[in-house]
Parts: sequence; structure tokens; C-alpha cells
Amino acid sequence: MTKQVKGLSELRVDIDAVDAQLIELLKKRNALTTQVGKVKSQTGMPIYDPQREAELIANKRQLAIEHELSPDLVEDILRRMIRESYHTQHAKYMCVNPAINKVVVIGGKGALGSVFVSLFEKSSYQVATLEKEDWANAKQIFDGADLVIVAVPINITCDVILSIKHLPENCILADITSIKVSPLKAMLDVHSGPVVGLHPMFGPDSPGMIKQVVVVCDGREPRKYSWLVEQMKTWGAVIHNTSSREHDQAMAFIQVMRHFSTFVYGQHLKEENPDLVDLLMFSSPIYRLELAMVGRLFAQPPSLYADIIFNDLDNLDLLKRFNQRFSDGINLVASNDKDAFIKQFKAVEQWFGDYAKQCLKDSRQLLLKAADGQLLRK
Repeated sequence: MTKQVKGLSELRVDIDAVDAQLIELLKKRNALTTQVGKVKSQTGMPIYDPQREAELIANKRQLAIEHELSPDLVEDILRRMIRESYHTQHAKYMCVNPAINKVVVIGGKGALGSVFVSLFEKSSYQVATLEKEDWANAKQIFDGADLVIVAVPINITCDVILSIKHLPENCILADITSIKVSPLKAMLDVHSGPVVGLHPMFGPDSPGMIKQVVVVCDGREPRKYSWLVEQMKTWGAVIHNTSSREHDQAMAFIQVMRHFSTFVYGQHLKEENPDLVDLLMFSSPIYRLELAMVGRLFAQPPSLYADIIFNDLDNLDLLKRFNQRFSDGINLVASNDKDAFIKQFKAVEQWFGDYAKQCLKDSRQLLLKAADGQLLRK
């Protein structure tokens, strides 16, 4: 028995030594990726290169197999290292258009506006912010601006846009709110120069644009703001072009329905008042992850979600249809009609097609990470 304990202690010493070597190697890797970031900032190469990342992971998976290691383990470690390396690379970016005199961000001291201010500053642009208390000096602040971005709450976006005056003729006017039809129309009405609607599909807690989708809705003279799109690509953004109408229709499903469903679920929990500690204790990683996504909503400003949900009356019709289908589902349970439930389940499965299998694979990776992290801690 004593021998076995001694052997275990020695093995743990060896493991600690290997772990220390891993840390040294990670330090060396971070130093190399920092140098890569400097090269990219000088050449304008995007921080995120999906082809390079895919090739890297595929090659290392094969190498893992050759060394009789789990390729999934190696991929998991690699992805975590790559994610970290992206953040070591974004201290500075190339300025795509050095001819730009000044960028003005209306609401630049706000949560999402400040992200844009930071990114432009890291690309060596001169940036000014315009807040509510500065509006009396708006003409002076707009003077010489080549780009003005409206980054204010949804409920006042159009009012702010319509109050804009004194923009230089060739200045680009853009907004970054999560709806596009009405802000884009307002910008086209108020400004005769280049106009573009942008929707960064990430929150203010994101450190930047790396691997984040930014929706671009063309307004007027896209050639004149093509540099802005290229600049976002150097920040690591994935650009998706669409019309403002198509964008808002998609957001009804992506944002409105999800946020509203989460709100109702949270409200239901609050009214039923179960013990939250008990819920967490009895939950497997997937249920903790789902509960975490509900809690995440209620850790953020309620006005943000109210503006998204209440913005368009068409959303109400969509939510009513959802409510009817929820009621239909309850009726299946009330009538104990399992056959009808299974039939409808299979119909939805068919609608998802192969994507359902991909979701199963992707969610499995998320659950492994959830099991390793804070979600399982009391």
C-alpha cells in the first residue's frame, strides 16, 4: 500500500513538471502570435482567417491520430489557444483608409458605441464622440467628419438621426442598431451623401469583432463606404450583406421570439418561485447552460429588450402565432395524444434536416465546456 502511494506521488510530480513545460510552451506561442498580430496590422490582413484556422485544426487532428492521441482533445485545446491568440493580436490594427480625417460616434460613450470607438482608435483614426449634452456643439463636432455612426438606444435612434444637421456632403452616415428598415429610411431622408445600415450581431461585452457577424444593409453610394466594410474585416468581422427588410424579418425570429420566450420563462420561474439553488443542484450541464442563458437576459438592461420586442407591430402577430402553437402543444398533452406529438416532432425534425445532427454535435462540445467551467460550481 505504501509503495502504491509513493508511486502516485512520483507520477504527480512528473505531471506537474509536464504541465510547467506546457505553460512555457504557451508563453512562447503567445509571443509568436503577438508578432503575427503586428504583421497583420502592417499588412491589413484580417485577424480571423477561417481557411487558415480550418487547415491548422485538420492538420493537428491528423497529427494527433498519428501519435495515438484523441483528435477531439487536441482540437479542443487548439481552439482554446487560437481564441486566446486572436485577443493577443488585436492591440493594433491597420488603418484601411488613412485619408479619413475624423470619425464621429454619436453615443460613443455608451456600451456598444465605446467598442467602436476603441476599434477605430486601435486603427489610428481620429475619433470624436457626441453625447446628448454635447448636442449644442454638434455642428463643430461634425465639421470635417468623414464618417458619423449613430450608436444610441433603439427607441431614440430615428429621432436622433432626424435631428442631425450640418453633415459634410460626402460624409458617410451609418447606424448600428438592431433594426434596419426605419433607421435606414431616416438616414436616407436626412442626408444626401453615402448611407449604410450596420448591425453588429454581438453585445457590448464582446472584446471586439473577431468571428462576429456584422450585417451590412446598403443605403446609398456603397463604393464610398467600401473601406469601412474592409476595415471591419481587418477587425475580424464576418460580413453578411442583405436588405433592411430581409434583416428585420430575420431578426423577428433570431431576437424577438427568443428574447420574448426567455422573458416569459423567467417570469414563470419567478411566479412559481422554485428554489434556484435546488434547480442548479438537480440540473445536468445542458439544463444549467439553458438556465444560464435565461439568467444572462435578466442581467442586462430591460429597456434594451423592451425596445427590440416592442419595436414593430408585426412582431406582435408573430408572437400571437407562437402563443397559439404553444396552446396547441398543451392540448396534445391534455388529450394524452402521444402519437400526434411524435408525428409533429418528426415533421419538425425533417424541417431541420441535417442541421439537427450538426446541432447535436456542436452542443455536445458546448456541454463539455460547461461541465468544466463555472456552470457546475455551487
